[in-house]
Amino acid sequence: MTNQDFHVVQATEADIPDILGLITELAVYEKEPDAVKATPELLKKNIFEQGYANCILAKDGTESNPGEIIGMALYFFNFSTWLGKPGLYLEDLYVTPKRRAAGIGKVLFGHLGRIAKEKDCGRIEWCVLKWNAPSIGFYEKTLGAKALVEWDTMRLEGDEEIGRLEKFLK
Repeated sequence: MTNQDFHVVQATEADIPDILGLITELAVYEKEPDAVKATPELLKKNIFEQGYANCILAKDGTESNPGEIIGMALYFFNFSTWLGKPGLYLEDLYVTPKRRAAGIGKVLFGHLGRIAKEKDCGRIEWCVLKWNAPSIGFYEKTLGAKALVEWDTMRLEGDEEIGRLEKFLK
């Protein structure tokens, strides 16, 4: 899992403060600094205890002499009814600004590809903000990803919005 001056590891509970820091940095980058509701307790419960998501981290240095965390990929598995197979959904990939354009994103995607193959996933999917031209360019030109222009993302968020669904119960 090494690549020159950084390496990739599976996140552990000890990494929670750094993961939350990267989540916060990403929210600022995406112009939503007040949107982060995650806490160390929620990350511990939902990633490391319940296993709802997984996280791999890029760290400076080597495995035997690791440095600071410089990137992450937070993902979970979904299921495609059409393919009849699981899929890997990338919730967030983030590389710290000072380490961008150093191949870290490519290596993180490489690890995600390996994980998806090991789990016999039929696809890897993620969302990107329409204004994020650098990321879109990377996804299309470097990775060969295709935008799903016929699809829109739909969302119900929070207890109130999700709770409204109960009115449909019999």
